[in-house]
Amino acid sequence: MTARAYTVAFEGIEARMVEVQCAVTPGLPAFTIVGLPDKAVSEARERVRAALSAMSIALPAKRITVNLSPADLPKEGSHFDLPIALAVLAAIEIIPRDDVAETVALGELSLDGTLVAVIGALPAAMAAAEQDRALLCPRACGPEAAWVGAAQVLAAGSLAEVVRHYTGQAPLTPAEAGEVLGPVWRRDMAEVKGQERAKRALEIAAAGRHHLLMTGPPGSGKSMLAARLPGILPPLSAAEALETSMIHSLAGLLDNGGISRVRPFREPHHTASMAAIVGGGKGAKPGEISLAHNGVLFLDEFPEFPRAVLETLRQPIETGEVVVARANAHVRYPCRFLLVAAANPCKCGYLTDPARACSRAPNCGEDYIGRISGPLMDRFDLRLEVPPVAFTDLDLPASGESSAAIAARVAAARDRQTRRYAQADHVRVNADAEGALLDQVAAPDAEGRALLTRVADRFGLTARGYHRVLRVARTIADLDGAPDVRMPHVAEAVSYRLAVAALA
Repeated sequence: MTARAYTVAFEGIEARMVEVQCAVTPGLPAFTIVGLPDKAVSEARERVRAALSAMSIALPAKRITVNLSPADLPKEGSHFDLPIALAVLAAIEIIPRDDVAETVALGELSLDGTLVAVIGALPAAMAAAEQDRALLCPRACGPEAAWVGAAQVLAAGSLAEVVRHYTGQAPLTPAEAGEVLGPVWRRDMAEVKGQERAKRALEIAAAGRHHLLMTGPPGSGKSMLAARLPGILPPLSAAEALETSMIHSLAGLLDNGGISRVRPFREPHHTASMAAIVGGGKGAKPGEISLAHNGVLFLDEFPEFPRAVLETLRQPIETGEVVVARANAHVRYPCRFLLVAAANPCKCGYLTDPARACSRAPNCGEDYIGRISGPLMDRFDLRLEVPPVAFTDLDLPASGESSAAIAARVAAARDRQTRRYAQADHVRVNADAEGALLDQVAAPDAEGRALLTRVADRFGLTARGYHRVLRVARTIADLDGAPDVRMPHVAEAVSYRLAVAALA
């Protein structure tokens, strides 16, 4: 007697179909799982046995073999429990084999037969839709998986409910999608006193997804400014929300099946390892740069991160994806993020204050910022010095614009970019434009080009730096509502490129 069920194995955000084959044959009683299972999958036989016993279902005194095909694909995770149980139940003719074969299942079994939530329900539902199959999952995963409207999602609370569904005693009702989670940011840009140039730089960064480096003494407001960046970013589009949620699903970060339209904001500590930032570890899980996909990655105390960790950011910044290559895994994750970095000018932090600087100034500043390599520094579109705010200004009432007012301009600029790049593949914002497309959309007027040429000769801009100035100028023009890039736009873009000229 043989039967088949289907589930998925995860390779990055891709869910690969796995056929769970079960054969019950004469021989000494045994329950064997083959097909390159890890420890969690191998232990599934004990959980399945206990769950069936709790339902008063006895396994036959025969040899039970479960094969996970393709056999050369590593199988990891406890979500194989439910499909293995379905294949066994179909093989011993308790539930219909044909109905089981039309379903993709995933879920962990408790010893009493209840189904426990697992990660990856959203990518699994995408894979089920491509195969034109329904998805069967634990009840807690139903709202998350139901966001894929192309697949029918059946959510059960226990294995007993699954059996009653397949036998027609109590069919399961399709799960409903979870709620769209609203914004949770309560920090407003109007609360920041002074720092008008820094606010402008954040607005430009948000409008075109330009990477930003802020340097300044301790207490000047770098972290406070970065924390208010999510409040001026436009909400995720439907496609972006699905992309981001698939990564968060694999990381187990979706709350109650709800999908958020708020852009991610990740701020790892500078003691984070390379695997935590880039991805890796057991199963090559996504790192912080992928969890920040379509959102913001804020790295405070930037030079304090290990040099090797910082250097791994260079390729993902350019390509928008990262390949986590390990001996037993080769996984690709998307990671188009807005990098915001904050750094003190030196180890003591008071390089620009002669009264408080240490005895090693200015050499201490060169050594400290020198931890950031030139190629990585070249990838920052905007470089900004954040000066300390005078004590007298702190007593004044807040007079700056609110986050809502800035967000409206950012949203309008993003809309212009969406229309401009509607026919361009893999280009959503100005930061993605390159080559002939960049020359077409960001060509400055004669005065602007003359200014940019003089700056490139005087300060030795690299080809990357030259093009990044053009991208920033195009974003500034979008914020102004201008159809063409003119000299004032180029001048402002250059001012941010050379604001920390000593660090270039």
